[in-house]
Order: sequence, then C-alpha cells, then structure tokens
Amino acid sequence: MTDILGGSCLCGKIRYQITGPLEGVLNCHCSMCRKAHGAAFRTRAAVRKADLEWLAGENLMTRFESSPGEYRLFCSICGSNMVTQFDENPQWLGFPLGTLDDDPGVKPQYHVFVGSKAPWHDIADDLPQWQGLPKT
Repeated sequence: MTDILGGSCLCGKIRYQITGPLEGVLNCHCSMCRKAHGAAFRTRAAVRKADLEWLAGENLMTRFESSPGEYRLFCSICGSNMVTQFDENPQWLGFPLGTLDDDPGVKPQYHVFVGSKAPWHDIADDLPQWQGLPKT
C-alpha cells in the first residue's frame, strides 16, 4: 500500500490517516471483539503507531483496559472503536478496518479465536481458521 488511507469514527469528530501498510489482516471471533463491536467478529490489522496520524478529535478518545496491558481506544461521543494499544508492543496498534473511509486494498487472511465464535454465525469462506492465535 502506498496511498494514504483516511478514516473516522461514526460521528466524524475523530479523523485519522494511515501512511504505512496494514499488516496481518484477520477476523477475530473472540468474545471481547464481538462485544466491543456488536458483531459476529472484528476485522483488524496491525499498523505501526508511527504510520497513524490523528487529524482531529484525538482528545475525544477514551480507553478501556480490556486485558492486562491491552487498551481499546474509542470515541467518547459515538463509541466507535478506533485502535488497540499494547504495553508489550507499543510501536504497533490493533486497527479495526471498519472505521476506514477508503478501500485499504487488503482482505482478511485468516480467522482467529473461532473456538469462541458466536454460535449463531457460520464462517462461510475458505480462509484458515485457528481456535486461538496462530502458532508462529
């Protein structure tokens, strides 16, 4: 990816741009992602913190420690999930593709945490599936 990607929260008060690649795109079916996004899964990528610039509304974000050392940042006005920060890996952010206004030119490569997926959702593609995180 060489183009700049833009995005925003639901109310439009938080805006950002990404100038680097989106890596490791996946669909996460864990219960925390399902609850945070109100959906069967969250499609997310990893983005370098240095490649994401907040253009407006950064001060409107609030954060929630969903797991020890992992913080979900969201808009305090509309509730849109913006990024996840990691104490153990501060140079990377978990980035939900749903807030993009532009086509990222990437697609999910696999599903994770299918062992806790919503029982009412059937995965209908041929992407690899992992019960938890992939073994590296």
